[in-house]
Amino acid sequence: MGNVKVSSKVKSRDRYLDYVLVVLFILIIIVTLYPFLNVLAISLNDPVDTMRNINFVLPRKFTLYNYQYVFRENDLFGAFAISVARTVIGTGAGVICTSMVAYVLSRRDFYFNKLFTMLFIITMYVSGGLIPEYLLLARTMKLTNNFLVYILPGLVWVYNIILTRSYIDGLPDALQEAARIDGANDVYIWGRIIVPLCKPVMATVALFVAVGQWNSFMDTYLYAKKLPTLQYLLYEIMQQATTKIDTHAASQQLTTTTVSPLSVRMAVTIIATLPILIVYPFLQKYFVGGMTIGAVKD
Repeated sequence: MGNVKVSSKVKSRDRYLDYVLVVLFILIIIVTLYPFLNVLAISLNDPVDTMRNINFVLPRKFTLYNYQYVFRENDLFGAFAISVARTVIGTGAGVICTSMVAYVLSRRDFYFNKLFTMLFIITMYVSGGLIPEYLLLARTMKLTNNFLVYILPGLVWVYNIILTRSYIDGLPDALQEAARIDGANDVYIWGRIIVPLCKPVMATVALFVAVGQWNSFMDTYLYAKKLPTLQYLLYEIMQQATTKIDTHAASQQLTTTTVSPLSVRMAVTIIATLPILIVYPFLQKYFVGGMTIGAVKD
């Protein structure tokens, strides 16, 4: 009889705990979703209404004027094509170069293994700065307004090299040794053994590089204004919207077609993040896996 009472108390306590967890998770979902819903609501709200700071999770005066302004004022489709091209080409080339360098550094018979690894790591903390980089790309390599300025500087990221090397170090040495006994060279081992086994870490690196390429706009501002990317063009749109609202405010002419910098900024945010939001659910597991890949030790 006593065991039955204890069991019922345990079940009752577990039930209350479940209720508490459900309420807690609902609150977490609300806190997580509210910023996104607020951004979407502002982008779909009337600009003048937004300037009066009347915003919540639903647009009070629904309008598509903010998106019409963004797409009407500039050639977004050309900039979108450039962004897609740099993301696809830069990601593919970056993954290949990163895996090659990581494979070389993972070779235990490479005499300068530790030296080059240390030099790479130093660059993560100490860099030449913006001026030497500009002189190298613009003056020495003559890459101003050249599409290669989007590709070459991002071919190798030190963090991705360390990540990939750590994964390769965790692979069995017997695979490479057996291939060498059969007469395979380094190129064959890298292409036929290392690359197929490194698909998880390479997918993670590809995502890191792709997100960095897609979101970058400072390189356009510095080197390639004649080849504007989507992010840079959206940045210019926000600057134009700020200038226009300052002009309207000075003349006290606020109309239904007045541009709100906040509304345009939110519309730009939705446009810029939508492709990543579409791709992310399909590749989320690689982001999660990438957080633990670097923990592999010798």
